[in-house]
Amino acid sequence: MFSLGELEHPIVQAPMGGGPSTRALAAAVSGAGGLGFLAAGYKPPEAVREDIAALRGLTGAPFGVNVFAPPGAAAEPALVERYASALCEEGELGESRWDDDRYEAKLALMASERVPVVSLTFGCPAPAAVRDLHDAGCAVWVTVTTPEEALQAAGAGADALVVQGVEAGGHRGSFDDAAPGEVGLLTLLQLVRAAVELPLVATGGLATGAAVAAVLAAGAAAAQLGTAFMLADEAATSPAHREALHSREATALTRAFTGRSARGLVNRFLVEHSENAPSAYPEVHHLTAPLRAVARERGDADGFNLWAGQAHALAEPGPAAELVRNLAAGARAALADAAERA
Repeated sequence: MFSLGELEHPIVQAPMGGGPSTRALAAAVSGAGGLGFLAAGYKPPEAVREDIAALRGLTGAPFGVNVFAPPGAAAEPALVERYASALCEEGELGESRWDDDRYEAKLALMASERVPVVSLTFGCPAPAAVRDLHDAGCAVWVTVTTPEEALQAAGAGADALVVQGVEAGGHRGSFDDAAPGEVGLLTLLQLVRAAVELPLVATGGLATGAAVAAVLAAGAAAAQLGTAFMLADEAATSPAHREALHSREATALTRAFTGRSARGLVNRFLVEHSENAPSAYPEVHHLTAPLRAVARERGDADGFNLWAGQAHALAEPGPAAELVRNLAAGARAALADAAERA
């Protein structure tokens, strides 16, 4: 079973569902000595199977696949309908519906494909599901945003925890969207490290070697970066999103795009609709999907979700493998410098 100690560099590429994550990106990161990830979210199991096969054709190095845990109960229809009415002038809306993103089928796929690392976001898998993955040789990581979630994941048998600070771009990985963890990464690392004895993968607002060094010094076994890889040559980040990441625009948490708390660059849609957006995932995700697709296609950065962490202005373009090596070298230099000053 995969262990973080196998990595040449303690760098993990965050799974970024909905576009930026690609087979080529995961292969480049894993091939450079980090751990690349595929994002299974929003994709049918058959497409995920094809991604895994294609990735294995590109690299023999270990990799991971991220799966969305099922959301909570369906939202009150009246809440979603009220939000849909507020969006009617934006354009054609999608059909609001609840689903679990084919969770059971994807877990079965992970086991049958013997994926080296399976990470879970939005919830904690049942102990039986963790045992099934272990029986298939899969390491299981769970994303947590509070010490309480960390204790639950440890109790379920997780092999490592992805500790997500509030600085992170994209969706909060919280088990309960009604009470998402809103703690900064360094504080959260200390709290989780005191609560459980598992390897920790730190994520949220990391974009430089010095930041990687900081979380390693705080006890993390590795650093996971998402926004920092969105400008990589191999990422499928849309042109309008790439351009927006170069700005120094502020980020904010919002449920306007998907009905689940997520951090993105402030734009018109976020400003106009955050106040009225209900906690209703995935209903709102399906509702706004056509609007976002049209805006993305026409390059309208004010009309779709510009997921980004708080350190987005530090992201740099270039080959992903080079980014991995630069981050690792920068982390080693920063740790050496800190040791000398200490």
